[in-house]
Amino acid sequence: MTYEEFADSRLTAMLRYAVMLTGDPHLAQDLLQETMVRVQLNWRRVARADSPERYVRRMLTNQYVDWRRGSWFRRVILRAEHEEPRGLPDHAQATADRDQIWSWLARLPRRQRAALVLRYYEDLPDAEIAEVLGCAVGTVRASVSRALATLRAELVEA
Repeated sequence: MTYEEFADSRLTAMLRYAVMLTGDPHLAQDLLQETMVRVQLNWRRVARADSPERYVRRMLTNQYVDWRRGSWFRRVILRAEHEEPRGLPDHAQATADRDQIWSWLARLPRRQRAALVLRYYEDLPDAEIAEVLGCAVGTVRASVSRALATLRAELVEA
């Protein structure tokens, strides 16, 4: 498989995964673009892996976990205020619920959020999540458990 074939077949799925990690489609595109540049530069190593997709997912996850540590992130990311258009139907409750969930997910530590996304969005077993995150299976289970406990506490408070 060539890099181009891989990108053609898996780019959309990788973008969806990045959106789930970041919670922001534009930020996800930036994260994926940076990761895919690294994938292309290291394509021989990626192609030799048992599962190139798993290898790239791990690269993307590591990039996400490390990305926000840099001080440039806080300077570069600008978010526009969302204005509610007037005269449109009000879907307030569904939007508020969705935004609240995104807000709770955004407050989780990056590794816990990545573990949740890999478990419930990507539907990976603990062993594969551990491989992607580069940790032990027990650490994955603990991360998921702590993240769910945090989300449950947030839900009870709300």
